[in-house]
Amino acid sequence: MTDSASAQIQPGSDDPEYRKNLIRASLASSVGSALEYYDFALYGLSAALIFGTLFFPELDPSTRLIASLATFGVGFVARPLGGLFFGVLGDKLGRKWVLVVTILLMGGASTAVGLLPTYNSIGVWAPVLLVLMRLLQGFGAGAEQAGSTVLMAEYSPVKRRGFFSALPFIGIQAGTLLASAVFLGISTLSDEVLLGWVWRIPFLVSILLILVALFIRLRLRETPTFIQLEEREQVAQNPLSELVHNSLGTVVRGIGLRMAENGGSYMFSTLAAAFIASQAVGLGKSTGSLAVAVGSLLAMITCPLAGAISDRLGRVKVYRFGAFFLLVYSFPAWWLLSLGIGWLAVVVVAIGIGVGIQAMLGPQCALLPEMFGSSHRYLGVAVSREFSAIAAGGLAGVIGATLLKVFNDSWVPVAGYMALLAAITAFTTFFVVETKGRDLLKVEDSARDPQLTEPPRGA
Repeated sequence: MTDSASAQIQPGSDDPEYRKNLIRASLASSVGSALEYYDFALYGLSAALIFGTLFFPELDPSTRLIASLATFGVGFVARPLGGLFFGVLGDKLGRKWVLVVTILLMGGASTAVGLLPTYNSIGVWAPVLLVLMRLLQGFGAGAEQAGSTVLMAEYSPVKRRGFFSALPFIGIQAGTLLASAVFLGISTLSDEVLLGWVWRIPFLVSILLILVALFIRLRLRETPTFIQLEEREQVAQNPLSELVHNSLGTVVRGIGLRMAENGGSYMFSTLAAAFIASQAVGLGKSTGSLAVAVGSLLAMITCPLAGAISDRLGRVKVYRFGAFFLLVYSFPAWWLLSLGIGWLAVVVVAIGIGVGIQAMLGPQCALLPEMFGSSHRYLGVAVSREFSAIAAGGLAGVIGATLLKVFNDSWVPVAGYMALLAAITAFTTFFVVETKGRDLLKVEDSARDPQLTEPPRGA
């Protein structure tokens, strides 16, 4: 079947070719998500627990943690640039080939981290090279998740779009779980062995995920939506200009929606791991890794479940529940973490990741693509995701670690910061129109869609 012919198959069709492509799209998105979040979770755990010693040994412990987490945050600075660059290409050239390039760039940079010399070998050039690899990793990741999100939304059956769009995000949890499990295993080794050479192995393993993802993506067809845009000659020649002139309000709402989900996710998966392993709390390094692993395992169920619930109740209602849950949960969660009880810390982090974050991420998988028009959807989703990633995910660890240092390891300011992110997202949900079941071939954003009867306030 040609790509032109496949465009006539509507999402939800009983055609065997459509079902085959839906499975391929799910696998292509899932494996890519697994690689991205394996890399990011692995880097985040390493930055929180071992990179300070390897790349910043001359600093005192508190400053060392801030510097190490800052290299984690650097990747988020590059992500918007990658989102802009590859987002434009995704809307002009198609979703498939951009996803092939991003997986190679992102995975290659992560593998290279495992080959880097440390500070004791080449001095200051070691952290410089680490930052460079992190920038390349972030540049590729800037369009990876947006592309996977758009790909699945455009392939999914309309009435079950929330569920199917969330399925690839099981890959996020699988990647995070794999990274946590690997790190949990190596963190039980002595520091001499771990910091000598064993820390490199998890990064070098990335190459296996790259090969699997590349094989699947090269066999994938372009999405029916993009093919029909080509047939109707509606492919945007300048998606960035179109986005700036017609979609800035939608981008701002997308950024607001991501603040709690993205920031909360990285605070639970990186900062909490560092906090409970610190001298102030006194739990071992393995506790944080175990907590993130359990949370990711739970999220593999709750993310698609939240997406499925949004197919019935609506995207905005489910998203709002998640934001308010995190708002209420922030202070009790960080207080409980400060008690230094191992099993309780695992439960607290697992609930934060598996319930609070996934209640937002599940519906988000369909909501963000539904908010943007078809001709600039890839770019719109990428910009919304990645600019919010700077303000929330990238800075969350650095701001949190700084708050801990300034306030002598007090959990209260950190809880307040998380609650602030949740409040921003909860507020934003009241300005987002319900998009469940929207026709993704429409070129206008949901805020300008006359068939959606609840326009955002002030739109």
